[in-house]
Amino acid sequence: MTTIATTNPATGKVEKTFDAAADEEIDRRIALAAQTFATYRNTEIARRAEWMTAAADILDREAGEIGALLTTEMGKTLAAAEAEVRKCATACRFYAGNAADFLADRRPADPGDVGARDAYVRYEPLGPVLAVMPWNFPLWQVVRFAAPALMAGNVGLLKHSSNVPQTALFLEDLFRRAGFPAGAFQTLLIGSAKVERVLRDPRVKAATLTGSEPAGRSVAAIAGDEIKPTVLELGGSDPFVVMPSADIAAAARTAADSRCLNNGQSCISAKRFIVHEDCADEFEELFVAAMRAKRVGDPMDASTDIGPLVSEDGRADVEELVADAVGKGARVLCGGERPDRPGWYYPPTVLTDLTTEMRVFQEEVFGPVASLYRVRDIGVAIELANATGFGLGSNAWTRDAAEQDRFVRELDAGQVFVNGMTTSYPQLPFGGVKRSGYGRELSAEGMHEFCNAKTIWAAA
Repeated sequence: MTTIATTNPATGKVEKTFDAAADEEIDRRIALAAQTFATYRNTEIARRAEWMTAAADILDREAGEIGALLTTEMGKTLAAAEAEVRKCATACRFYAGNAADFLADRRPADPGDVGARDAYVRYEPLGPVLAVMPWNFPLWQVVRFAAPALMAGNVGLLKHSSNVPQTALFLEDLFRRAGFPAGAFQTLLIGSAKVERVLRDPRVKAATLTGSEPAGRSVAAIAGDEIKPTVLELGGSDPFVVMPSADIAAAARTAADSRCLNNGQSCISAKRFIVHEDCADEFEELFVAAMRAKRVGDPMDASTDIGPLVSEDGRADVEELVADAVGKGARVLCGGERPDRPGWYYPPTVLTDLTTEMRVFQEEVFGPVASLYRVRDIGVAIELANATGFGLGSNAWTRDAAEQDRFVRELDAGQVFVNGMTTSYPQLPFGGVKRSGYGRELSAEGMHEFCNAKTIWAAA
């Protein structure tokens, strides 16, 4: 049986437990979603925008309280949690202000060219969409789906990670308080075993998942069998390439910040640091110093940079990957040993002298562990950057225009950030290639993923 509970990662203490929804409750909520969609899809965009703006206002007004909840449930620092809440408010306002333009009828051709009096594309919502979401950004991951989906006229069913149930329930309450109809966004307190039941229900029209590769494969297989569209954002092992012309000090600071973002538990955090040999000594010295300077401690303390990992199992996974690398010859430049304290803490760690036989070469490390490589030229750097099954984000640090152009063209990733840290913005599409998934979230592309682009052709 799946345990649905808030367990504080800083203490290991179970704070609150919840009963999983019975099958009858699941069916009732799916029915309500379908009934709500029948009328909600016809509400004016201006009305939806009013409700979405109200949701943004709630998020901004209650950022401290909501942030504390996120910190308690998954261990991110309070400052990071409050920033996540405010980012969600920004996304809500972005879609409230831009949905009408994104959903406007589009005329891609002259009607006469296709033998018509009028010809255009109309974007219409699909219906209830199942969102299977992870714990690492428990509010942002959901809002970046929910805001465009609701503004497009869809309704949402959320299956959140079982260790963030209070955040999941807050999200349902958020949209209800903002004015959306009761069935427009609902949380299903269910374990992973019930996802197939929901996805196979004919009233559920599509699904989106952010999470692990195995979870993505499972959802994609079920949805494929049911011929339902999906968007998948899976893991990442993002490269961070540094060339001699870069601002090495800025690159090293950003590298440490990226690797330790969200306590090292971010899919788009840089994980593999690929540095040209001509600047490798300088970068290594600055990078290791910046990693050592990160303060590990109570996530509620304003002076803390890195809180605990989300779970005991999560820390054990990180320790296994580090032990495997060290056992096969890797050197530890800093960190590498858990602190002697309650909670699931792990220190910022830098590994070097890595080889292809080590698991960290191919697997994603979901903790503050960096892999440092030295390369002789840009060609080898790009080859190493692409030598992974993942393709989510990437960083390239160089002030040489020709090198920048080559990185942009040749890095196999959904995003290439030049001289800056990879992040997500409501204005830009977000997603990956290869085993990092498919489809896009955010921007107009994210809204259109769950719309029927209906072609209209009318004769004179």
